Amino acid sequence: MLRIDVGGLTERLSLGIQRQVARERGETPSAEAITDGLRVSLSELGQVRSSAKNEDIDESNLPDSLKELLRLIRALKQQIAEKKAELEALMAEPGLNPEARQLRVEALRSELASLQGALSSASANLLKAMREAGLSDEQMQAAAGLALG
Repeated sequence: MLRIDVGGLTERLSLGIQRQVARERGETPSAEAITDGLRVSLSELGQVRSSAKNEDIDESNLPDSLKELLRLIRALKQQIAEKKAELEALMAEPGLNPEARQLRVEALRSELASLQGALSSASANLLKAMREAGLSDEQMQAAAGLALG
């Protein structure tokens, strides 16, 4: 079972809207605004790759609840890879204001930590669901292989 913390949801939504409005005006959000609210989403390319990579999950003979967790795990792994690449590119970018770089690095590291925490939680939920589903040995191996792939 996936748990979602809704505490402060209204506040985070408000901050997200404020950041979006600021970006539309061409303003740069403050460091506090950058790191305060995080959301998990895939880029368009990530969504295309994710849907293509999930064909093996969709074709497996696993229960739908496990398939959903496996898709989530893959999406989180993809986002982690994208954030790591973004962080590496930021660190290699010459001529960037050191203060701006530091703010963005802190924001990216915070996002990475959140994504890695979500991945750990999803992996733990997958293991629990696998135990509770009464899977055959073949299904257990398939689920483990799909989680790693």
